[in-house]
Amino acid sequence: MSRRIALTFLVLTTVLLVLAVVPLGVLMTARERVSFRDDQQAATRVIAAAAEEHLSDHRSAAAMDKELHAAAEAGDCAAVYDGSGRLVASTPCKAAQGEEADELVGRVLAGHEPEPPQNEGRLLAAEPAGDVRQPAGAVVLARSAAPLDARIAAIWGWSAGIGALGLAACVLLSVRLARWVSRPLSTLDAAAHRLGEGNLGERAAVDGGPPEVQRLATTFNTMAGRTEALVHGHRAVIADVSHQLRTPLAALRLRLDVLAAGARGETAAELAAAQVEIARLSRLVDGLLAVARAEQTTPRPIAVPVAEVVEERVAAWAPVAEERGVRLTAAAGPAPAAALGGGHLEQVLDNLIANALDAVDDGGRVTVARRVVAGRTAELRVVDDGPGMDAEAKEVAFHRFGNPEARGSGLGLAIVHRLVTVNGGTVRLEDSPEGGLTVVLELPLWTRDSTGPRSLPVLKER
Repeated sequence: MSRRIALTFLVLTTVLLVLAVVPLGVLMTARERVSFRDDQQAATRVIAAAAEEHLSDHRSAAAMDKELHAAAEAGDCAAVYDGSGRLVASTPCKAAQGEEADELVGRVLAGHEPEPPQNEGRLLAAEPAGDVRQPAGAVVLARSAAPLDARIAAIWGWSAGIGALGLAACVLLSVRLARWVSRPLSTLDAAAHRLGEGNLGERAAVDGGPPEVQRLATTFNTMAGRTEALVHGHRAVIADVSHQLRTPLAALRLRLDVLAAGARGETAAELAAAQVEIARLSRLVDGLLAVARAEQTTPRPIAVPVAEVVEERVAAWAPVAEERGVRLTAAAGPAPAAALGGGHLEQVLDNLIANALDAVDDGGRVTVARRVVAGRTAELRVVDDGPGMDAEAKEVAFHRFGNPEARGSGLGLAIVHRLVTVNGGTVRLEDSPEGGLTVVLELPLWTRDSTGPRSLPVLKER
């Protein structure tokens, strides 16, 4: 924005300077030319007056010679012709003689006013000696145009200098104006960026810039305050409710365990079913707490060794898989470093492996594969040969409680989606080649520029 303001102001000033300076320079140039011509004509008339006394009154040529000498001293070339066009006297310089001079003399003697030509950098002027209609002779004076050219060059030089100073002043003024306007906008943009990264307490300064920008900053602060209140309220409700439910659930489970210890027959079966429901409800509460923690995540990425984390989590889950008769393996592949928040990849893999182990039957297989795609992303695939998902279930799999047929709490994939997207990655579901489900993670590779917190996406309730 500052560049646009500066360029607009600069273009406008340039147009105004051109419209003002160029016509002024043209006018002053024309005036200098007229003044030069008038001076030359006046000098020619002085010589013509002295020549008339000699040609028509037959007086001494002393006065005429004196004027010719003065013209020579001034750097002019002059020549005096009689009524028949014959050269009578001249300065040592011959620039006032020749074909052009003869043509001027002929026109003057014929009673016409000739147009003075320019000859080899000199301007010629002709005046009649005596009466214009019947002159006794003619005087031709040639003057160098160098002084005129120098004055014209000086005029345009000063004009260009004034224009350049005006443009320089315009640049300084436009830059200061642009900064005055854009500085509060830049501050507001930085505040909005930090707010988008999860710093909900960020506020913009409202004490600088134009009134419109100050009003915008005030509106932004109001919006940020309401957003902070809504988000914190939402998180607090989920976290508080989930936390408060854990104590009565634990107490209820203990009571059911005590009752089940001495129960027989149908009563024991009913109590066992109640214990299963209590266990499911406990997992649901734990899932809600995990979602609340994930939503509060504002990661600063670090270099995470993907291969090491994959092998570590597969080894950690291997006893569970062996107990359930499932083959859990980590496929060989490259060992890239991903730019992720600390501990996020472990949480993601734990959720995905747990879901896959729950989905497959005895004798099934779960594989975690990795590769690098186009040198920009690290791709992880958690492949199982379980029952898979239909298209409708895939569409809502990443929503909270989106899959009503889920065996667990229905929050695992929502947590995965949150942790992956908050780090700038993507997650999607595909069908496995041999049946079952494949979860594909695309994670950003670690580079020197992988610094700073990520922007937080919005996890919507759909």
